[in-house]
Amino acid sequence: MAGGKKKGGGGGKKSAVNAARGQMVGSKGKPWGTIIAVVVVLALAIGVFSYAYAQINAKNAAQAALTQWQPSDSNKDPSTKISGVVVKDYKSGQHVQPTQRVAYDQSPPFGGPHDGYWADCDGIVYQTAVRSENMVHALEHGTVWIAYNPDKIKGDDLNTLKLKVTGKQFMMLSPYPGLDKAVSLQSWGHQLKVDSATDPRIDEFISALRTNQYEYPEVGATCDALGAGQFDPNNPPPFDPSKPGPDAVPMAGTGAQAATNEQQPAGVPTSGAPSGSSTPPTSTPSS
Repeated sequence: MAGGKKKGGGGGKKSAVNAARGQMVGSKGKPWGTIIAVVVVLALAIGVFSYAYAQINAKNAAQAALTQWQPSDSNKDPSTKISGVVVKDYKSGQHVQPTQRVAYDQSPPFGGPHDGYWADCDGIVYQTAVRSENMVHALEHGTVWIAYNPDKIKGDDLNTLKLKVTGKQFMMLSPYPGLDKAVSLQSWGHQLKVDSATDPRIDEFISALRTNQYEYPEVGATCDALGAGQFDPNNPPPFDPSKPGPDAVPMAGTGAQAATNEQQPAGVPTSGAPSGSSTPPTSTPSS
């Protein structure tokens, strides 16, 4: 009898232990924290992928849209189809001295006599307004110059323009005080003025005219910086907003000198110059 009671008591304890274990297992439930974390990670991954895919598609669409503005043998000047573009014919190869001014017929100018030293145009953003005579020379080499009114273009708008220029050969950006529009684009013999830094015609103009071999005079001319004593991009000659005096060189080029020795491939120095350097036209003395 005593042994039976003892046996029966042990079975009760075992059942109680098993019941407790069952309650513990049941109380654990599903690992919701882990599940939620996995779902969040997957959602973020899908979001990142979708954004990247959309960005790539948008970039490809933008590039495709610009295809019609790329010059070809059958479409030498696509800019003529861009609303607002002004086209003028200018004689090239007329140089003035660093101390001379030109009585330009347009503001900003986009052709005509110019300084013998070209402005650095290898994707440079000038912080201050630069002498027009040097900037025009860069246009003769196939550059697009974006000028902006510093009173109208600031902050995000200025950053938008900088992205179009920084690090891109044959592009330059500078403020132009007193500009009658927010933004003005110049290439040799061409100009477009717009009211917004996001105007789609800006990209169309650049696509149509930057190094367009059919529309600028000195195909293959370099855009490299000349350096101190010639044209120093770190200390460029300043823009002069005053009206040119009676001694200024007229658009006809009276008093200018004929340019020589400029049509060299980009980056290749003139014969006799040290390797890696660029020299100005031989007709223009050092300043």
